[in-house]
Amino acid sequence: MGKLENIDLPADLKRLKPQELPEVAGEIRKLIIETVSERGGHLASSLGAVELAIALHYVLNAPEDKIIWDVGHQAYAHKILTGRRKDFHTLRQLGGISGFPRPSESPFDSFGVGHSSTSISAALGMAAARDLSGKDYKVVSVIGDGSLTAGLAFEGLNQAGHLKKDIIVILNDNEMSISKNVGALSTFLSRKITGRFATKFKMEVESFIKSIPRIGERLIGIAKKAEDSLITLLTPGMLFEGLGFHYIGPIDGHDIASLVATLSDVSELKGAVLVHVLTKKGKGYLPAEEDPASFHGVGPFVIESGRPKKEPKPSYTNVFSSTLMEIAERDKRVVAITAAMPEGTGLSKFAEKFPERFFDVGIAEQHALTFAAGLAKEGFIPVTAIYSTFLQRAYDEVFHDVCLQNLPVVIAMDRAGIVGADGATHHGLFDISFLRHLPNMALAAPKDEEELRHLLFSAINYKRPVAIRYPRGVCLGAGTLGPLREIPLGKAEVLKGGEVYILALGTMVNPALEASLRLEKAGIKAGVVNCRFVKPLDEECILKIASSSSGIITAEENALQGGFGSAVMELLEERSVKCPVRRIGVPDEFIEHGTQEELRAQLGLDATGIEKAVRLFISDSKKALKMAF
Repeated sequence: MGKLENIDLPADLKRLKPQELPEVAGEIRKLIIETVSERGGHLASSLGAVELAIALHYVLNAPEDKIIWDVGHQAYAHKILTGRRKDFHTLRQLGGISGFPRPSESPFDSFGVGHSSTSISAALGMAAARDLSGKDYKVVSVIGDGSLTAGLAFEGLNQAGHLKKDIIVILNDNEMSISKNVGALSTFLSRKITGRFATKFKMEVESFIKSIPRIGERLIGIAKKAEDSLITLLTPGMLFEGLGFHYIGPIDGHDIASLVATLSDVSELKGAVLVHVLTKKGKGYLPAEEDPASFHGVGPFVIESGRPKKEPKPSYTNVFSSTLMEIAERDKRVVAITAAMPEGTGLSKFAEKFPERFFDVGIAEQHALTFAAGLAKEGFIPVTAIYSTFLQRAYDEVFHDVCLQNLPVVIAMDRAGIVGADGATHHGLFDISFLRHLPNMALAAPKDEEELRHLLFSAINYKRPVAIRYPRGVCLGAGTLGPLREIPLGKAEVLKGGEVYILALGTMVNPALEASLRLEKAGIKAGVVNCRFVKPLDEECILKIASSSSGIITAEENALQGGFGSAVMELLEERSVKCPVRRIGVPDEFIEHGTQEELRAQLGLDATGIEKAVRLFISDSKKALKMAF
């Protein structure tokens, strides 16, 4: 029986001898690999932080001491050590444990995370609250070097160094975010002096000084300070010391003994401390070590080979990628931008083919949009590919730098709608609501992969800000993708006539068609419109339907508040057109994790749900008509 079987809480871990901890690390890695191979999840990042999680819980007294994991995709070992080992097999499953730290799930999860670069600011807030309350506990932020490229992280560092609060920031440096890190900061952090060099340097300095007659011993203390200063100067310590932090490191993040000793020492220090820890993403699993980007977030895979259990099918991301390259081949003004996710957004191939027209700005969505605005101002057509959930971080830039100046920036919003197992922090359920009210913005959603191609091609030619939302996952199989053609701005497509109409957007079009066929068998004629555009709406089409039909049902994979259905109702109100409307969408709540199919079924956003909504709508309309008489 392994040691991990007897560890349910950090108190159990503390009973072990230090020399037993590496065995625990091996068992945790085995459990993570086995579970993720079956369930999918964030593998490489969590494998790289196993020893760090063990050392933190061995030294600190959580949950009284607060540990904030930035993003949280490296926190699987933390979850296993804090009461969730027996439930770890439910990872990211409907009703199971989350793939990210969540305070509602465990008191050991000090702060809810899922997006990058928040941990330092949150930790500093907790440290300030601690001091204001007269309490005494440790506050630790664990942040990756990729997350450190975001401005928010530096805003937190800047104030933390100024306030001199007792806070420990652990920089988990594996030289990657999701993909290989980029930028000047990454280059600076790579200036590391190895332990062997530093030790040799120190020994040579001490030997030389001791050889000086009479004054050698007195100079040792001065020399040690000078030596530390020189090492700090030659490493990233210079940056953090300048920000008011006491810098320690770099140290081996896979040497548990060294981690435990260092954390024990720094936990007694006063003021802001930064511990620079070097780790290897994917540590302990060779396929993940060799290709950490591919094993950042994975589906089920075969452990022996690392190959997916299911061969990947063409996705919307793939279609976006190939279409953008096709367009860029014709139009030299087209450039592509990503925020540290060339693989996730499908831009890796674009980067290979058009390296001079590809820009990875790091985890800096705000910068990405203003950078795009600058390119657009000078005559280029930037296509900025960002997950819907991460575009939320750049709202002000979309408003102030893109829309206000009416610049032709194309925003490709991948993972719009329900994303599945990543859950509440990653569902793209709000982009319609926070984009459609911005003047000059055009907002579209394709019904399938072929329409995605045409909308992307059209967006390049609209000469205005355009956002296109498309889902995570495989394509619908719309057949052979034909030549690119322009879709008139704001033009809907009536797919089927009827007495009551389903105005469907994006991913809801095909379920609406299926629901319509089922209803037709029951004698109910439900028409279907592929609306394509949230803004501008096809007013002529919608007003004609509203005036001639018995009612409208809108269907969208977005929050109902301020969404597509709201836009339709606003149009009818503005034009004084009376028509019963029922909206189908996401209620005013955060949606948990599960498969896309499970969650859409729960929300009534599948064919069965739409059919049920139409039947209920007709039934309610008949009741209302009887009551009127």
